[in-house]
Amino acid sequence: MRKLFVLAAAAAAALLTTAACNTIAGVGKDTQAAGSAVEGAARDAKN
Repeated sequence: MRKLFVLAAAAAAALLTTAACNTIAGVGKDTQAAGSAVEGAARDAKN
């Protein structure tokens, strides 16, 4: 259950981060941040 919550929180953070971008440069930064969040959630779920 905790793993599902962590993954859902990471997905929500990714969506919010992506929605906040205003420029093409911002898209790249937001995508990188979303990837980092998903990577961290996956790492947490593995442990």
